[in-house]
Amino acid sequence: MSKMQNFGPASIRILHAAGILSVDDLRALGAVAAYLAVKKAGQPASLNLLWAIEGALTSRDWRVVAREDRTRLLLQLDDMKRRHSP
Repeated sequence: MSKMQNFGPASIRILHAAGILSVDDLRALGAVAAYLAVKKAGQPASLNLLWAIEGALTSRDWRVVAREDRTRLLLQLDDMKRRHSP
């Protein structure tokens, strides 16, 4: 994961702490589920991490993702939270 765009050592540590250990793990989950796994693991994560994950998966800068995909990702996040809340 260290060669993926948008990820520095802190992001990689946070992902690893959530059990996301490889690029394959990240791809299998997708950006929103990976972000929620990080939050569920109790790791500090702002929405910038969500933008960074999506950017890493799509080979785009996180700032481009934040500008162009914010609404879509936030709707997915809201939907996934609703489906998984008790």
